[in-house]
Amino acid sequence: MMGHAELKALAAAALLSLGALAPAGAECSRDIAVPVALIGVSITNNNGTVGGIYPEALRAASAKAGCNLVFSVVPRARLEVLFEIGKADILVPASRTAARDQLGIFVPMIGHRATLISVQGNRAPITSAQELLDKHELRVAVVRGYDYGEQYQALIKELAKQGRLFQEVDTVAIARLMQSGAIDVTIMGPTTFSGAVMREPRVAGLMDKLRVEPIPELPWSYSGAYVSRRSLKPEDQAAVLEVIEKVAKSSVVMEGFQRYHRADILAESVRPR
Repeated sequence: MMGHAELKALAAAALLSLGALAPAGAECSRDIAVPVALIGVSITNNNGTVGGIYPEALRAASAKAGCNLVFSVVPRARLEVLFEIGKADILVPASRTAARDQLGIFVPMIGHRATLISVQGNRAPITSAQELLDKHELRVAVVRGYDYGEQYQALIKELAKQGRLFQEVDTVAIARLMQSGAIDVTIMGPTTFSGAVMREPRVAGLMDKLRVEPIPELPWSYSGAYVSRRSLKPEDQAAVLEVIEKVAKSSVVMEGFQRYHRADILAESVRPR
């Protein structure tokens, strides 16, 4: 018959064994809501299944950590509202902005920048925001809900005042307008635009005609994920942050971009964080 000391030792050994089998870090106490907007190959929707570079990377890491991420597809502008009112636990992918910093905790995943994108032609290069504003003949389109920081917002506000700005629901709509000649320039990350073009057969011909022009008002920054400050309990917030930080520290997101995008497009818009 075992004595008290032996029973305590056996119980301790059993606990250690269970601990070794349990997932590292805290598990989430509930499903984590991740509404997303379709973005080229970064966020895709195949017959109701959300996939793409970011969901695939996050799913793999969250499953190991005991967190269940529930993805749903919404328009980009709606996504921003959901995050603002605390109905989205994660905002991904997202550029870092001061406004979003008030709503969530940012985890950078890649270096990223927006550029001017157009169809190759004979016009002179555009090297600054002011030059774009001065070329009144150029019609510009952006995706409603995209935000690349204060200078981007100031630029599109001025273009709107000039009556030259078109705001569309997604990148595919902009690509169609560009192919038809209805607009001349868009402002976004080149991988975002090329990812949409490669998934839409009707505009596939644009890929070999793209002109990418960086301007100093749209510098390199970071793209990644925001974890909500409003919707998550502290322990769930910590668990989700741990998942996202593991993904960010790995090379899986950058490898995803390298798998899908041409080297010249990557060089202008994405680099390791």
